[in-house]
Amino acid sequence: MTRTKWAIDAAHSSVDFSIRHMMIANVKGTFQNFSAIVEADVTDLTSANIEFTVELSSIDTRNKDRDGHLLSADFFDVEKYPSMTFHSTDIQKADEGEYNVTGELSLHGFTRPETFTVTFEGQGKDPWGNEKVGFSAKGSINRADFGLTWNSALETGGVLVGDKVKVNLQIEASKAE
Repeated sequence: MTRTKWAIDAAHSSVDFSIRHMMIANVKGTFQNFSAIVEADVTDLTSANIEFTVELSSIDTRNKDRDGHLLSADFFDVEKYPSMTFHSTDIQKADEGEYNVTGELSLHGFTRPETFTVTFEGQGKDPWGNEKVGFSAKGSINRADFGLTWNSALETGGVLVGDKVKVNLQIEASKAE
């Protein structure tokens, strides 16, 4: 089992999320700028080292006013906390090609253990001979656990913004030189 360094191909990868809005719908968003250091034997991720950084200012929910509010001190406070980071601490095989990846997630001045389900999607060579691998990851976090508690009560009952944030990553990486 040899660990290989992999570099994320941002043009073929995404970091997406969704959250309840007004308790009746889900709003989706994405982060455009992110990077990772992955050292792994893709046939067995249990010994992998995964470090992931997301630039919070790259948020895009397809609404500039909402994005501006999310960047403000009410939410991410990007002037003070410009990034979100994840560092794997424990990886357990759950099934063939599927892993529970636990790590330290740092966001908004808080660091907590979080676990995501990671699936190895495959490996191959592109038309130019570059070795590529694909992974997907999903999970959820409670935004209040990271001090992100801004909300507004609705006159019909409930709140404007849910606490559970669903996370979905699609990653394509190239063997690093």
